Amino acid sequence: MPLYRRLLAFLRPHWWRLVGNVVCNVIGTALDGAAFILLIPFLNTLLGADQVVPGGMGWLSRLMNALVLPFIVAGDKRSSLLGVIGVMLVLVVIKNVFLWMGGQIGASLQERLTRDLRDTVFHHMQRLPLGWFSRTKTGQIMARILTDTEQAKAILAEVFARSVMNLSQIIVTIVILVRISPRLALISLVIAPLITAVIQPILRTLRTGHRTLRNEYGEITSVLQEVISGVRLVKSFQGEPYEDKRFSAASGNYTRGMIRITRLSLLSGPLTEILGTVVAMMVLWFGAELVFSKHMEGGTLLTFMTLVMRLLPPLKQLSQAPTTGQQSLAAAERLFEVLDQPTEAQTDHGTRDVAGFTGALAFEQVSFSYGDEPVLQDISLTARRGEVVALVGSSGAGKSTLVDLIPRFIEPTNGRITLDGIDTRELTLPSLRALTGIVSQDTVLFNDTVRANIAYGAAGRYTEAQVEAAARAANAHAFIEALPDGYNTVLGERGTRLSGGQRQRIAIARALLTDPPILILDEATSALDTESERLVQDAIDRLLAGRTVFVIAHRLSTIANASQILVLDKGAVIERGTHPELLALGGAYARLAGLQRAEP
Repeated sequence: MPLYRRLLAFLRPHWWRLVGNVVCNVIGTALDGAAFILLIPFLNTLLGADQVVPGGMGWLSRLMNALVLPFIVAGDKRSSLLGVIGVMLVLVVIKNVFLWMGGQIGASLQERLTRDLRDTVFHHMQRLPLGWFSRTKTGQIMARILTDTEQAKAILAEVFARSVMNLSQIIVTIVILVRISPRLALISLVIAPLITAVIQPILRTLRTGHRTLRNEYGEITSVLQEVISGVRLVKSFQGEPYEDKRFSAASGNYTRGMIRITRLSLLSGPLTEILGTVVAMMVLWFGAELVFSKHMEGGTLLTFMTLVMRLLPPLKQLSQAPTTGQQSLAAAERLFEVLDQPTEAQTDHGTRDVAGFTGALAFEQVSFSYGDEPVLQDISLTARRGEVVALVGSSGAGKSTLVDLIPRFIEPTNGRITLDGIDTRELTLPSLRALTGIVSQDTVLFNDTVRANIAYGAAGRYTEAQVEAAARAANAHAFIEALPDGYNTVLGERGTRLSGGQRQRIAIARALLTDPPILILDEATSALDTESERLVQDAIDRLLAGRTVFVIAHRLSTIANASQILVLDKGAVIERGTHPELLALGGAYARLAGLQRAEP
């Protein structure tokens, strides 16, 4: 029940659409019932019964009299039949107008609910800690935002609205049946508890099955995303057969799960129809006895049977609603798994804003672990304003983890990091991250203009002159001007229209536009050719003044002028000093420098 209540919170802003949908459907259903009871005077007129409108039905008899009595012509069956048919047609037209209006309002409700669910999950997802993204596959995230929101809307809009329509049709029909013949109506109503008893065992297994199915779909999306993003690697290593097997395995698991769930869910419809038909035959038999004994007119029995048979489709759809509901609830559970994850703002206990720093950024015996796996151990360092701190070590030594601690993408397991003597955990995340610019080897550019990419996230904050100044400082202005539309050129997905060096200079311009006092260059030049590296390094060298810079680089030539160099191995600092000091020490750094000098 709490899950239903949480979903209903998304429905509240659109309550008037829901009410409009329900009202239109109820009116349409009532008009539908009114049209069908006119079969009684129609058939009685056709069969020559003594009374066109039978008495003894209370308000139902009065309603039929009000609708058709003005059109009954004594002694003229054809004119009377045409009059009844005309009234029925008018009622059907008006009914369908209301149903069309209800459908339009319902469609609008569904799409707005889907939008709200999708936007809410995306908004929350962006604010989750970096660790959550490390633990969750990209395909699973995409499946939850795009597919699960579509599934979850059904319980709020489609199932609810359709169930209201079906329920109103059932209620209207039952009221009419009871008014026509209470005894036959009692026999007809046996169907409801029978259907409920039969489908309950089916429903108990559907929800778990649908949840598993959504996870299988997420696996398909994950494989697809990995192959598309790594298509060059797949092709270069001729990995197509391997990826075929991976995708086919994920696709096969999903297909088998879908077949199992579909086989089970489709049982409710046939079972409902069989039970309904059995009950209808019982009604027909007992009704025939009433006609033979002169307690009911033949036209009334035929109308009663028609209404009973028309009761079966809404009962059948209503019985299937829980099946669809289980699928929607399974998707909703996956959505709320994301929404229940605490955001960075919720776990951030910092209360102090900071506009800059003048002293130093210090690590004080900092350790970090992923679960039980230690990544950094007892790191201590002090980076004063304007200094360049270089981090050197093999892959997995902890270099990227160390710099991720500075903007608090992750939090230290032990120790603390201070900015001008203040623990960074006491600072608010927005103010701390405003002090940090990041340029990495895996440069992220968006399918937008050059100008929008440089001024990412704050397009209205900077003038064109400021954007161009940042591009010049990053040695990017010349090649940007050579693009077809200059700064208004759309770069394509991930900046595919640019070379690696050009993409990196755009990223440097982006970081420098914000003028951060702390700059993190994570593998910033390791993937570039000599000329591109020279241009990037020139941009970095000119802009180091007054900034504290953390550099991760495999090419030691790019960090020869660093204020201090830390050599990391297995998460610990094994050497530290300047370039000349570490060469003189003759340790790991000197061996690495010797190996790089020996490279052709």
